[in-house]
Amino acid sequence: MIEVRGLSKRFSPVQGLRGMVGGLFRAAPQASVTALDEVSFSVGKGEVFGLVGPNGAGKTTLIKVLATLVLPDSGDAAVAGHDILADPCRVKASMGLVTGDERSFYWRLTGWQNLEFFGAFQGLPVGRVRERVRGLGPLLDGDALDRRVAEYSAGMRQRLGLLRALLHDPEVLLLDEPTKSIDPAGAAMVGRFVRDELAGRQGKSVLFATHNMAEAEAVCGRVGLLVQGRLVAQGAPHDIRERPELLSHG
Repeated sequence: MIEVRGLSKRFSPVQGLRGMVGGLFRAAPQASVTALDEVSFSVGKGEVFGLVGPNGAGKTTLIKVLATLVLPDSGDAAVAGHDILADPCRVKASMGLVTGDERSFYWRLTGWQNLEFFGAFQGLPVGRVRERVRGLGPLLDGDALDRRVAEYSAGMRQRLGLLRALLHDPEVLLLDEPTKSIDPAGAAMVGRFVRDELAGRQGKSVLFATHNMAEAEAVCGRVGLLVQGRLVAQGAPHDIRERPELLSHG
């Protein structure tokens, strides 16, 4: 359901910024940064694949490339059988995205109102949005959804983001640090929900990015270890954990 073949991405320094400050002081030359370096892997139907690595490893860049938000420099990828470059609209329709730094909700609206607003972009009537959310179980209860998002904790906003990603019942989920800012008990609940309900019962394919190897071990069937843009290992989480020379990269 996700196929990644030789993806690479480099970011160059911002030339405009260097020009603006050039009149004030002499800036040191900046080298381009390699965010992804020939990354290849696949995720099957109903599988939770963990993308594990330290901050700055390239996890967010890879998820943005798969979500068609960033163009790769080379390589190719497909999501639910749709090429990310040739058919980005179908890619977006087939996947749900959760980011680790959620800022797009309208804080003066309630949780329900936000979900109904974003559901409208998917062509979902209000009744269908509410039916869909109630069928997704314990992520957020009705009392929380009746409150304004301004009153939410960071963890509650993360859970609301997962609900939003699931509104249109996508085949593939791209989850970038989905338990960020959630307390340990809540993070464990979200992990079980992703593993047992979304992948296990509903058969969704999940790319689960995290810096926490213990979380990956609890949620994911396989993991890929991403270090400085390179996928240095793939396999069962416990196999990666038992190879300290790999984890020492992070």
